[in-house]
Amino acid sequence: MTNFSTLHKYVLSLPEVTEEPHFEKKSYRVKKKIVATVSVDEGFFVVKLTAIQQTLFCKWDESACHPVPNKWGLQGWTRVYFEKVDEDFLKDIVKASYVNVAPRKLVELIGD
Repeated sequence: MTNFSTLHKYVLSLPEVTEEPHFEKKSYRVKKKIVATVSVDEGFFVVKLTAIQQTLFCKWDESACHPVPNKWGLQGWTRVYFEKVDEDFLKDIVKASYVNVAPRKLVELIGD
């Protein structure tokens, strides 16, 4: 089980990530592109994955991680529930999102 604090610390440790508002939610961005949005009150965060990544992560447990239930989900936006994932899963899925949206020079700074 994870929480907002775990996400907040990890995502801000990635190169050049900033926290900014996104409507009624918090967002974490790199070069103005969203890495993750957070709905603290509802207990979930959303990340941007490729179709293959989304399939693989969601296969693990659809109650913990699933495509956003609208057209955004078809574009790779994936909802993850804090109470259903451990810290390793959280870091892996956030890192995947970061790699998908960050410039290559920043991605190279984080390694594998």
